[in-house]
Amino acid sequence: MQGPASRAWWRSAVIYQIYPRSFADGNGDGVGDLEGIVGRLEYLAWLGIDAVWISPFYPSPMKDFGYDVADFCDVDPIFGDLGTFDRLVEEAHRLGIRVLVDLVPNHSSDQHPWFIESSSSRDNPKREWYIWRDSPPDRPPNNWIGAFLGTPAWTWHAATGQWYLHLFLPEQPDLNWANPDVEEAMHGVVRFWLERGVDGFRIDVVHGIGKDPALPDSPPELALDPRASVHDDPATHPILKRLRRLAGRYPQDPVLVGEVHLLDTAKIGAYYGDDDELHLAFNFPALYAPWSAEAWKKELADADRVFGPVNAWPTWVLSNHDVPRHRTRYASEERARAAAVLLLTLRGTPFVYAGEELGLEDALIPPDRVVDPGGRDGCRAPIPWDAPPDHGWGSDPWLPWPPDPGHRNVESSKEDPDSILNLYRRLLALRRATPVLREGSFRVLESPEGTLLFERALGDDRVGVLVNFSGDEVDFGDVVTGTFGPSGSEILVSTFRAGPGSGGNLAGAGAVVFRCLNPDSI
Repeated sequence: MQGPASRAWWRSAVIYQIYPRSFADGNGDGVGDLEGIVGRLEYLAWLGIDAVWISPFYPSPMKDFGYDVADFCDVDPIFGDLGTFDRLVEEAHRLGIRVLVDLVPNHSSDQHPWFIESSSSRDNPKREWYIWRDSPPDRPPNNWIGAFLGTPAWTWHAATGQWYLHLFLPEQPDLNWANPDVEEAMHGVVRFWLERGVDGFRIDVVHGIGKDPALPDSPPELALDPRASVHDDPATHPILKRLRRLAGRYPQDPVLVGEVHLLDTAKIGAYYGDDDELHLAFNFPALYAPWSAEAWKKELADADRVFGPVNAWPTWVLSNHDVPRHRTRYASEERARAAAVLLLTLRGTPFVYAGEELGLEDALIPPDRVVDPGGRDGCRAPIPWDAPPDHGWGSDPWLPWPPDPGHRNVESSKEDPDSILNLYRRLLALRRATPVLREGSFRVLESPEGTLLFERALGDDRVGVLVNFSGDEVDFGDVVTGTFGPSGSEILVSTFRAGPGSGGNLAGAGAVVFRCLNPDSI
């Protein structure tokens, strides 16, 4: 890819997701906050992170823990205030870390002043800021199902005799982006944060903001699937083009990262447009890929087929605040270590979810501690920073700790050179110091069954990555010689404590990054 886009900072960055309630507590009340983030930025600089994405911290009734926004241009007192946020951005920038915030454009809280006005009467000037429809009180306007509850995506509003649409909770009414006043208001939100110095946005459920005005029924076979109500509608694309133009006016080269929760890579690719919509879109099929060489080869081939021809830059993610952590899904630390090698050596922008660098598993949440309507509490457990009893929080946190916090905490992990934390740090340092891993071409090569071998190439530099998904040892030397010839190799990073394994073998669930010492032989 040529031109300015090829030099965009986000192409070579590693972006770290912070779920603020669970990252770090600055005032000892058991809930993470912005002050806590400020106090841990030095750790992120030590780790080698390039940018942070902070999940919502806006004023909110917290029905969906911040994704029900009551004011898009302020900070909830639980998390701090705008002054603390400004200090966070200043300190992050001093350390060379960029800051992304969550933009939630599809809906607001029902406590937002816009919805309070909209619901006050049918003739209120903000009535058409949300999506209202006529239908009898016992029959919703269509068959769409809202997320979380499995109930209609519509709520009857008796006071005004109409239904309003909410693709998520009833307390999260959908904004009407077909109304130019809504778009201008949300552009004002974007300007507000860009003028405070943020470096971009992760845009929540971005594919849902454009809707067919007819609001047709979902096909019968999809009628009970909540995801089918978040339609992939063409009306979204011109909205994103205008948003991209707005972002392009700011000197910090802000990035727009879209949560396009469609489990079809081809559909996700459409949201890049002609390099005039999103800069990046989460490629979620890989997020759900099992621990299998064949499954990952398919995901890599799909990404190359979709993103390669249009020069769209892919993203890679193993965990986030909405799904079980990959350490839990993959069911072993060795697999989690190998997955770290995979994530941080692929072509594209990797996203690291806070705590995955510690090998954290999901917490076990007793019934009386469950708070999330979507059942996602386990992956949102607090980050342990140091030894018991409070692990650096000053009090009991809002959710239970993940398993083994006495061992899997930052302080203990930093002291262990073989910890998964130090593996992440070595991989991030290697990526930063090795242009081929940030900018090089990518191709999958032949390798033994149950393994994945790929090459990154830039000029004369050739770096190989071998991931052993199987439970059996693989002869590392034979693989390298059979693919690259008898030129030898230099191991750059391995998941193992002493080289690739005994006798040159790569054990099951192992991974190694190596450089071919004679690129002319390739």
